[in-house]
Formats: sequence, structure tokens, C-alpha cells
Amino acid sequence: MKKADTILSHILHLPEFKSLQSHYCYQKFISLLSPKFQKAIAFVYIKQETLFVALSHPGFKMELYYNKDLLKSILSLLRKQDDRCKFLVAKKIILFNSKYKSIIKDEKKQETIPYYQELSSGEFEIDCKDKKLKKAFENIKSLIKKN
Repeated sequence: MKKADTILSHILHLPEFKSLQSHYCYQKFISLLSPKFQKAIAFVYIKQETLFVALSHPGFKMELYYNKDLLKSILSLLRKQDDRCKFLVAKKIILFNSKYKSIIKDEKKQETIPYYQELSSGEFEIDCKDKKLKKAFENIKSLIKKN
């Protein structure tokens, strides 16, 4: 019986799954960028020695345009360091806007409940003539005493 890793490596080398290998390299390339640029990029691909970078928002276009050299250097470093990404050769970079969102998922913001010690002891006089207001103050007083 064959092991799972040998089966997976065999599948990865089949021609119909060649895009999985390139997908791994593209993801690794994006992960090497700064978090700001990771959020800016929707997806990347290489075609005819040109790196196409799809942006998730038009506001990032100028910023990445001025950092094309950074993108090229990271791509060449990845090509040298990882043997699986030898095919990542790009002589020029084209940036374009995309309707798709960033690959990087935003972490859901967790609402935090502030925990603190109640400084009031709930001992105060209610000097109010309005009965509704007096009842509201008494409710507040009882809530403070509970805490």
C-alpha cells in the first residue's frame, strides 16, 4: 500500500494538476509581501514572462506601481530559495484593478467587554421630585449595588 505523501506527489506532477504547483508559488509570493500589500492584492499570475497583479482596490495601484522593484526582487528571491518556484520568471509587471477582494481574509473583529471594578458603592441620595426619574435612579442604585 502506498503512503499518502507519495500519492499526493504523484498527483501534483500530473499535467492536469500543474496549476496547483503554480498556485502554491503565487500564495508564497503574496505571503512574503508586507501585510499592507497582501491586503491590496486580489490574485497574481505569470504569463509570457509578465507578472500580472490584480488589485482589490484602485487606491493601491499607485503605491504598488512605485514598488515594482520590490515585487521583482521578492519574486527573484523566491525563485532562488524554493526549487518548486523556478518557473517564476517575470521581466515586467502589470498592475490592474479587479472586482475581486483580497486573498487574505480579514480577521473578524471581536468585541471586547471592558471588565473593571465598580468605583461607586451605590450610596447616594436621590433628590428628585419627578417620580419617573426617582424610580430610574433607584434602578441604577440597585444595579450598582449588585456589581
